[in-house]
Amino acid sequence: MPRLLAAFLTCVASAVLATGAAFGIVAALDATPEQQNVPLVTFPDPPADGASSTPGPGSD
Repeated sequence: MPRLLAAFLTCVASAVLATGAAFGIVAALDATPEQQNVPLVTFPDPPADGASSTPGPGSD
C-alpha cells in the first residue's frame, strides 16, 4: 500500500509541476512586448505604364 500511495503522490506532483510550468511559460510569453512588423527589404513600386526600366534580353 505505501508503494501505491507513493506512486499516486508522484503522479499528482508531476501533474501539478507540469501545469505550473505550462502556466509559467504562457505568462512569460504574454509578458514579452509585441514585435513590430517592419520589412527588412523594400522594393520600389513598378512604373504605372508597365514598361520596365531595364531592357531584358532580346529587346534590341
